[in-house]
Amino acid sequence: MIDHEDLARLTAGSRRIQGWIRAQTFSPEAEKTLRRFSSWEVAELILKINPSTFRNRLAENPALPQGVTEPDGRQRWFSLDEINALRARLKPGRGRAGLMPARTGGRAVRAAIANFKGGAGKSTVALHFAHAAALEGWRVLAVDFDPQATLSHAMGAVDVAEEDTVWGVMARDLIRETEAMNAGPVGAESGARTERRALPASVTGLGLEARAPASFIRATAWPTVDLVASCANAAFVEFASAQYRHLNPDWTFFAAVSRWLDALPPDAYDLIIFDCPPAIGYQSMNAVFAADLLWIPSGPGYWEYDSTTSFLGQLSDALADLEHGFGGHFPAGKRFCDLRFLLTRYEPGNPLHQAMDGAFRKAFGERVAQRQIEMTRAVEQSGRFLCSVYEIDYRDMTRETWRRARESFDAAYGEFAEAVAAARTEIAAENGDRAAGGEAAA
Repeated sequence: MIDHEDLARLTAGSRRIQGWIRAQTFSPEAEKTLRRFSSWEVAELILKINPSTFRNRLAENPALPQGVTEPDGRQRWFSLDEINALRARLKPGRGRAGLMPARTGGRAVRAAIANFKGGAGKSTVALHFAHAAALEGWRVLAVDFDPQATLSHAMGAVDVAEEDTVWGVMARDLIRETEAMNAGPVGAESGARTERRALPASVTGLGLEARAPASFIRATAWPTVDLVASCANAAFVEFASAQYRHLNPDWTFFAAVSRWLDALPPDAYDLIIFDCPPAIGYQSMNAVFAADLLWIPSGPGYWEYDSTTSFLGQLSDALADLEHGFGGHFPAGKRFCDLRFLLTRYEPGNPLHQAMDGAFRKAFGERVAQRQIEMTRAVEQSGRFLCSVYEIDYRDMTRETWRRARESFDAAYGEFAEAVAAARTEIAAENGDRAAGGEAAA
């Protein structure tokens, strides 16, 4: 017979092995670091300028970051900080507006990577989109909603306390919202009366309500990518959230993360990416409610297609229930700027994959991304070593294998980036309309 003590012993044994695994996947110091990028990568793949032009610019201006030169002098290698310094200081070529991304000054676009099916590639897509955006010069915040914490581990986050996860964000919101409700006016005995809500010390005793919004955010090996990490202990958030709603039925739990993001400086990030758990619950609904974009990865098989269809139906029902169950608190219909389906683990020569690609496009039309994420040796290796293709040194395999994998993610990210740009314009226009409406009302 197996009981909880046996499970605890298995867990303890596994955790003893974690240190060894980290040493194999991250670095001898068990801390993830970001590699340098070759001058070829910087010129052709990141800054997208001619490599010979790039070399000439470096030679003409010694004040520019020069990177680290190999002993044979054939190749230079640059850190991401140096690449961003080059992006800011290099003059663009003819017909180019600049090498720095154009920022609108508004809040970050928020994108949820979600699906009901486990193993659909959500964490892989979230990781690669975050890193691809960082290589374009964007400042990115990744929020890991999944207690499996795959994204967190891939970004080097270990030994995460549950109060530092999305659960902490939600518990903080519960306390603050309850305090605000309790501080509100109390009606006369003959009329409506606001009921005082009491929260247990197990919630209020952690000091979460006093924490600054940014205290839940940690740095990663990528200097322009930050993370709200997850951990296995955060799995109880679904049970805890149900209890919290019982303690305060007026708490709009689904908007907790959105309120927390609104409390961050609007210009802190350019893009916020949510990695959602394979379920529709309190955490995933927080991600969906806060998101401007919804990207749904799916494997190219029938069961993945079936699960994706179920996910859409359940998500539709959940959003409808929220809209009707929280009168006055929920907006008149949750709307996304864009929604796309993205096929992952795709093999172009596989007849089944080709047929399922056709089925997705027949069912969802233009909502299906034009390019799939192909399964290659480099993609398999990135998953095995908890890293993105962008982090893999192309010298560890043939350059053609590495480049094929990168091109697949670059193409998928290119479509995603177009959707982000369109959403950024839409959000800016909406905020402008609200500001104009406020001035008119004043």
